[in-house]
Amino acid sequence: MFKADLFKGKRFLVTGGGTGLGRMMMEKFVELGADCVICGRRGSVLEETAKAVMAKHPGRRVDVHAVDIRVATAVEEMIEQIWATGPLDGLVNNAAGNFISQTKDLSPRAFDAIANIVLHGTFYMTNACGKRWIAEKRRASVLSILTTWVWTGSPFVVPSAMSKAGVAVMTQSLAVEWARHGIRLNAIAPGPFPTEGAWARLNPLQEGNDTRYNTRNPMGRVGKPHELANMAAFLMSEEVEYINGEVIAIDGGMGIMGNGTFSNMMAYSEDDWRRIREQIQSTNAADKAKRS
Repeated sequence: MFKADLFKGKRFLVTGGGTGLGRMMMEKFVELGADCVICGRRGSVLEETAKAVMAKHPGRRVDVHAVDIRVATAVEEMIEQIWATGPLDGLVNNAAGNFISQTKDLSPRAFDAIANIVLHGTFYMTNACGKRWIAEKRRASVLSILTTWVWTGSPFVVPSAMSKAGVAVMTQSLAVEWARHGIRLNAIAPGPFPTEGAWARLNPLQEGNDTRYNTRNPMGRVGKPHELANMAAFLMSEEVEYINGEVIAIDGGMGIMGNGTFSNMMAYSEDDWRRIREQIQSTNAADKAKRS
């Protein structure tokens, strides 16, 4: 589908690149000749991923940085360290947090847990890279991973919907402001792409059962990770440099059909929501144990 050396000589940073869709995109970039940097909060997971990918692609380099992108000073320090070993040519804002909840049950801390990663962290990353590219007169590309809720909103994921919509507006705004510097910004709005961590928080009662998408999605299925990775490679490529400021859906037409949100959960009972909270808390505890 792509030239084998499409990204030869390029260096990309993928936030949340140690697992899930972030890893899939990073591996695709490496497969096409790029060196990559991945960052996230779980250093051991990042290290394992980097070793596995470099073993699979000899000659390619994957650097690792454990960082909490919610902290602006930590982001700035990491980007400074990355630049010390060579500039970046692109950034993929993939790191995110989300869980389903009735909005009335959200505390300010719960809201911040999402917004601080998705909105604040994405801006910190983008601006830290962007100002260096502008100073160096270096052409570059930024890709952010959003959702189709940026157009419709969605019940039960209000912090994420609000934050992702903010990133969509950032993408469009900076696409205009930074185009004169040779910096492009685009975004992908995926539909359902099951990954272990996200699915446990967004689909807890289904326990990995995707059959509901047979009727809710025009294509009768969920997305396949390689499809998102291919879209990311396409948008990061200089072969389509005239694409700028776009948010592109990859959801099998689900959003057009009117099923791109969590509105199906309107029928859930209070007992359903109690079970959801308990399962999400269990997932969070397991993830926290992995970071310690």
